[in-house]
Amino acid sequence: MSHHPPVYVVDGSRTPFLKATGKPGPFTSADLLVATGKQLLARQPFSPDLLSEVIIGSVLPSPDEVNIARVASQRLGCGHKVPAWTVQRNCGSGMQALETAVDRIRDGHSNFILAGGVDAMSHAPVLFNDEMIGWLADLNKARGPLAKLRQLSQLRPRHLRPVFGILRGLTDPVVNLNMGQTVENLADMFHVQREEMDQYALRSHQRLAAAYDQKKMTEVTPIYDRNGHAYTEDNGLRRDSTIEKLSRLRPVFDPRFGRITAGNGAQITDGAALLLLANEEIVNQYQLPVLGTIVDTHWAGLPPEHMGLGPVHSTIPLLARNQLQLSDIDYWEINEAFAAQVIACLRAFADPVYCKQHFDLETPLGSIPEERINIDGGAISLGHPVGCSGARIVLHLLNTLQQKKAQIGLATLCIGGGQGGAMLLKRG
Repeated sequence: MSHHPPVYVVDGSRTPFLKATGKPGPFTSADLLVATGKQLLARQPFSPDLLSEVIIGSVLPSPDEVNIARVASQRLGCGHKVPAWTVQRNCGSGMQALETAVDRIRDGHSNFILAGGVDAMSHAPVLFNDEMIGWLADLNKARGPLAKLRQLSQLRPRHLRPVFGILRGLTDPVVNLNMGQTVENLADMFHVQREEMDQYALRSHQRLAAAYDQKKMTEVTPIYDRNGHAYTEDNGLRRDSTIEKLSRLRPVFDPRFGRITAGNGAQITDGAALLLLANEEIVNQYQLPVLGTIVDTHWAGLPPEHMGLGPVHSTIPLLARNQLQLSDIDYWEINEAFAAQVIACLRAFADPVYCKQHFDLETPLGSIPEERINIDGGAISLGHPVGCSGARIVLHLLNTLQQKKAQIGLATLCIGGGQGGAMLLKRG
């Protein structure tokens, strides 16, 4: 295990995740951060302006909130003197913010940081295409009424064809595949059948429903819209989901031969998660409770067309560096980008050929017991706000370790573009 000075997570909270419905949702990214941040900071025995800095992961900040961390920190009352900055590592942005906070505290630059992630994916921009932008530029340059009329006459329906920012963002420009197509590749590689994907998706909804019913989702804090409506749970949860309903859904990315549907992939959602990280001096000074410590983090790269296997490529080196076996991990959170992606990772961990070829292991890492992984559901049932999920899985795993009185957890996720991130956590 790491011998660095401990960095403690003393508290955390997140908003309910709200499923995108085709229209902009009721909250911007800053709204989400402020809603959960106010409740988190209000229960602390210190003023927000005592923080060293604020670090937020985000992939889709709006033009009005470009450095979303600074916007939120000001609205949270951190004051002008607390610096704030935004980090971006695609799906790993929230986890990147946490790792950056750990590094800043360990190297002595900071002692107390608010860190996490956010994205309001329903607010992703709809853009003009390049032809329309060129036409507008020419219209702006036209001098006199006749020149402007001549330019107006050049406007064609194709100029008005919109570009959906979220679809572009979820497509890898290097291999020209969207995220779903890359996971169809993994389903072929590891022979993941449609029925297995749907069964996994159903279990995610069942586990999340049970977690709410058993009052285990302690990190979720309510959020209220301008009409006074309260959101208290992740609203993408489908308590009435069944295998029959899931099996009727059509493949999204490969209509003829595909297996991935809207039901067995992560939902597009809006949400924020925040954690408070501190060194030992701050913990003692304010007598803060401790959820756990962030021990170590590892990032890995792999071919973009296999990006879903990022958890395997980041976890194996992380365990080796900390001299841990797979069996030493009490609980796991593997972000459920797609059911097929999680299943493929589990098969890769246990595959002697894959482990030998990519990691030169004489024996595979092994199997993760079903009752140790994503025990309260995951992104398939609650959603995947891209910049936020890395922070969410860390926060939830720390709460799981507390609830189960377990010691060691590992949070990991795949990252669009062909990367993986893994974070090793310890209770207390």
